[in-house]
Amino acid sequence: MDELTNKLHYTFADPKLLKVALTHRSKGGDHNERLEFLGDAVVNFVIAEILYHQFPKATEGELSRWRASLVNRDTLAELAKQFELGRFLYLGTGELKSGGSERQSILSCAMEAIIGAVYLDRGFAAARAKIVEWYEPLLQSLSSASSHKDPKTLLQEYLQRLRLPLPVYTVDAIEGEAHQQLFTVSCQVEEMEKTFGIGTSRRRAEQEAALAMLRVLKK
Repeated sequence: MDELTNKLHYTFADPKLLKVALTHRSKGGDHNERLEFLGDAVVNFVIAEILYHQFPKATEGELSRWRASLVNRDTLAELAKQFELGRFLYLGTGELKSGGSERQSILSCAMEAIIGAVYLDRGFAAARAKIVEWYEPLLQSLSSASSHKDPKTLLQEYLQRLRLPLPVYTVDAIEGEAHQQLFTVSCQVEEMEKTFGIGTSRRRAEQEAALAMLRVLKK
């Protein structure tokens, strides 16, 4: 636990909260789902507040889109991987054997649970400070509103400027178990060859396909 708290740059006044935050329901006993619920609410509010002040001219739609890009399973799982969180999880035998310590869904839930645990441990100010610290590189990358439009929006605006029909997205394949699926999506623009994207959700695969089409069009 000392190694993990050093990575997090946070020492719990009540270490039991951290243990619960790291305990998956497959382990039995007190597990992290309630803390995950709390952490999800806290991180969504804090990121929303930061974006509101950082981009005073942004629309509600833009703020919602940026928040969704910062608070989702993949982003939270990447944060968890920076702390090597998988090494510290308490998992049931089945989850251990199936590689649960590296599963995106389990890592992201544990990250939210840790945020919830910090909130209960020392209050909102402490939780906000840790979220700002952990998210700092991602928040700095939001240098301007226009530069952080998602690929689907950029592709739509680009086609509208050229007076071309809007793209059509099709799910071509879904692979893997329900908790660890990979989506393959194609993007079709009139008189252009299809481009493809792969992602852990349909939305992410569509964004990748749109980005590939933008690259083709701009050549």
